[in-house]
Amino acid sequence: MLLLSENCGMRKDSIGPSSLMARLTLSAINKAAQDSSCWKQQVVYRALLVSGLSVLLASLQILEEDLGDLS
Repeated sequence: MLLLSENCGMRKDSIGPSSLMARLTLSAINKAAQDSSCWKQQVVYRALLVSGLSVLLASLQILEEDLGDLS
């Protein structure tokens, strides 16, 4: 069984769209881990893929902005 912390390891001050998507994704994974029947539906895999890519792209943008600030 997959156990996730309440705040999903994220900072309290990060409330942007990527943070929200990450929290929703982790919440969905946590629920799916408890109900094995949902893994039979392909839409679950698509949703995880799309949300994961969305979080990745948003994270890369934030990282690039942070690195740009250091230059």
